[in-house]
Amino acid sequence: MNWTYLGLVMLGGAFGAGLRYSLGHFALLHLGDRLPWGTLAANFLGSFLAGLLFEWLEGRGTAGTALRALLIVGVMGGLTTYSSLMLELMAFGRTGQAERAVAYYALTLAGGLLLVWAGMRLGAWLRGPLV
Repeated sequence: MNWTYLGLVMLGGAFGAGLRYSLGHFALLHLGDRLPWGTLAANFLGSFLAGLLFEWLEGRGTAGTALRALLIVGVMGGLTTYSSLMLELMAFGRTGQAERAVAYYALTLAGGLLLVWAGMRLGAWLRGPLV
């Protein structure tokens, strides 16, 4: 066990969780509760940034590994919300909104995949060629 990396993951996770809470609160105030906009935004943002960071940090040695622990595992892990997504889907189903649940799930998966790809493309461009 690398205690330094564990500390970085924990620090990043706390930051990501705080960011998730703030994003959810902002979305609820400004977009309403028709869909769980905060969860959707957190998952989309996390998908894009995880892809970008993964590519951008490629080939950066020990510093890249430490930054991956902090930013991808920690911050993005605390920000993204798989368990919240599943609970929200169940809530839609329990209230007779199965169509909304399916649409939200499809939007989350398609948007997340597209944004991981876009983030990886941008990260590769920013990183430049590996030497």
